[in-house]
Amino acid sequence: MRIGIDLRLHAYAPGGIAHYAWRLAEHISPLLPAGTLQLFQHRKETGTLSAPGARVRQVWTPPHHRLERWALGAEIMPARLNLLHSTDFIPPAWGARHTVITVHDLTFLLYPQYLTAESQRYYNDQIVWAVERADAIIADSYATQRDLEARLGVSPERVTVIHLAADSRFRPLPAPEVEAGLQRYGLAPGYLLFVGTWEPRKNLRGLLDALELLHAQGEQRTLVIAGRPGWLYDEIFQHIKALGLEAWVRFVEGISSEDLVLLYNGALLLALPSFYEGFGLPALEALQCGTPAVVANRASLPEVVGEAGLLINPEDPQTLAAACQQLAQDSRLRAQLRDLGLAQAARFSWDKMASETLAVYQHILGETTP
Repeated sequence: MRIGIDLRLHAYAPGGIAHYAWRLAEHISPLLPAGTLQLFQHRKETGTLSAPGARVRQVWTPPHHRLERWALGAEIMPARLNLLHSTDFIPPAWGARHTVITVHDLTFLLYPQYLTAESQRYYNDQIVWAVERADAIIADSYATQRDLEARLGVSPERVTVIHLAADSRFRPLPAPEVEAGLQRYGLAPGYLLFVGTWEPRKNLRGLLDALELLHAQGEQRTLVIAGRPGWLYDEIFQHIKALGLEAWVRFVEGISSEDLVLLYNGALLLALPSFYEGFGLPALEALQCGTPAVVANRASLPEVVGEAGLLINPEDPQTLAAACQQLAQDSRLRAQLRDLGLAQAARFSWDKMASETLAVYQHILGETTP
C-alpha cells in the first residue's frame, strides 16, 4: 500500500495550508506501517520535511502552476500510489489510483473582489474539476462544507469535516516571562493583536476603523499586526496614515513561532474580524494561550471559538470597538473567556485530525488497516 501527501506548498508559503499539510504528515505517519507513506516536497524546499517511516520524494512541479495537473501527475507516476492526498485541493489528472482533496475555503467564489485577477482565474478554473475528480473531499469546517453544497452542488455526504488544531507550543506563559520577552519588541502587555496574512479578506481596514473609535472613546491601545503581506495590501498602510494612527500600529513580519506565543500571551485580545475564514487558526491559537478572541460572526469562526469568543459584525467597526472596550474594562469577563477558551481549544488536536483523515483514506481504499 502506498499513500502520498502533497507538501509542495511548504517551499513557497510555509504557513497556513502548508502548515496543515506538514502537521498531517507528521501525525499520520505513526499510524501507518513503515514504507506506506510518501511525502512529495518541491525541490526548492530548504529543509527536509521527513517523518518516521515515510519516504520523501522531490518533484519539480510548483504549486499553483497552470500546468500542474498534468506535470505533477507525470512526476508522481513512478511512485505507483494507491492514494494521493492533495492538501491544497487540486489533484493531478493522473498518477494515483485514488485522490483525496482538502478544500479549505471558497474565498475565490464568495469574495472574488479580495483576490487578484490572476488568482481568480487560477482557482475558478480548477475548483469544479477538482471536486468532480476527487474520490473524497475533506473540509476544515462545517461552514466550508455548506459552501461547497451551496456554490458547487457538492453533496454533504461527499464531504468529511475534519477540524484543524493549534500546536502544543501555544500555551499560557508566566507573566514575568511574557513581559521580559515583549521588551525585545518595545511592547508592554495589553495591546490588541491581529495574526494572519495582510489582505482585504481579513478586514484590517475595519479593524483600523475600530481602533480609531476606541481612541476617540479614550481607550488608547496599540494594535500589533503580525503575519506577512498578501495580495492587495497596500491600502492598509494608506488607511493607517489617513486615520493618523501611525504611532499606534506595529507590524511584525517573519516572527518566530516562539515569539508568536509571546505575542498571544501579552495581548489583551486577538481581533479577527475577517469577512471569511475557512477555519481561522489564529483564533484557536489565541484561545489555547488563554487570550480572549473577538471574531467575526461569519463562516467558520463561530464554529471554532464556540462560546469562548465574542462575535461581532465585520461590516460594523462600532461593534468591534465595543467588544474590545468591554474586554478592556471587564476583568471578570476576561477571566471567564480565558477559562472557556482553554476548554474549547482542548477539543481540537492534530492527533485527532490525523486519525480522522486516516479513516477517510481507509474508506476510499476499502480497508480497515492500510
